[in-house]
Amino acid sequence: MAKIIRKEKLSELVWRFRLDAPRIARKRKAGQFIILRPSNDTERIPLTIANADEAQGWIEIIFQVVGRTTLILSELSEGESVLDLAGPLGKPTHVEKFGKCLCIGGGVGVAPLYPIVCALKNAGNEITTIIGSRTKELLILHDEMLEKSDRVLVTTDDGSMGAKGFVSDVFNDLQNRGEHFDTAFVIGPVIMMKVTTSLTVKAGITTYASLNPIMIDGTGMCGGCRVTVGGKTRFACVDGPEFDASGIDWDEMIKRLNSYRAFESKAQKSHVCKMEGVR
Repeated sequence: MAKIIRKEKLSELVWRFRLDAPRIARKRKAGQFIILRPSNDTERIPLTIANADEAQGWIEIIFQVVGRTTLILSELSEGESVLDLAGPLGKPTHVEKFGKCLCIGGGVGVAPLYPIVCALKNAGNEITTIIGSRTKELLILHDEMLEKSDRVLVTTDDGSMGAKGFVSDVFNDLQNRGEHFDTAFVIGPVIMMKVTTSLTVKAGITTYASLNPIMIDGTGMCGGCRVTVGGKTRFACVDGPEFDASGIDWDEMIKRLNSYRAFESKAQKSHVCKMEGVR
C-alpha cells in the first residue's frame, strides 16, 4: 500500500497525487512508470512518474479521469492509500547532451514530459518546450516547464492562452523560421503524436514518442501492450514506453486503443450511478 500524502486538482478532470513510496523514489528515472490498483475491485493501470524526491521518499502521479478505475482513484482522499503500487517499470529515457532538444506535450501528456525535460536540462541541453491543451483551464504544469526550459511555447485549441491551434502548428512556425533541433520528444494523445512526429521526422529530427497502449501486468507477460515498431512486435512495458517515432505503426495502435472505449465508458457510468444511489 502507498499513502496519499498530497492531493491536488489541476483541472476539471486531472489530478496530481503525491504518494509515499521511498523505494520507488530512490530508483526511478525519467521516462519510467508505475502500475497501481486503487482498490480490490479496480483494474491495474499504468501511470508515469511525473516527479519524485529521493530524500523525502515520495513520487507524484498525474492522471485524467477517463474510466471507472481513474474515477475511483480520484475519489480517494489525503491520508488514504492505494492498494497496490509497483515500479519503477519500463526503460528510462536515454539522456545525454544532444544539443538543442524539442519537447512537445499535449493534454495530460505534459505530465510524463516534465521529468524528461528536467533530465535533459540537467544533462546540459538547450530545451524548447511546446505544450498544448484544449483551453487555458486544461493546461497543466506551465510554471514547472517555465522553470526547467529555456523557452516555453503554449498553444490552445480555442486561443484562450498562447497561440490558437495545435502543437504541430507551433512546430511548423518554428520550421518556417529556420530553427533547427537535434532531438525531439513527443508525448500526448495518440493522434497528436502521429501528426506531430510525422512532421519532426520529415524535418530530419531524431524523434522519440512515449506510447500508452493497453497495459495490464507491466512485465511483458500479458502481451496487451504490444505495438509494432519498425515492422516488429514490441511490448511497451519492457521495450518502451519510448520508441523511435519513425517506425511506429500509429494506425494499428489507434485501432487497439479504440477497442476498449465502450467498455471504459460503460464501467464509469455504472460507477457514477451506483455512487449517486448511495447518496
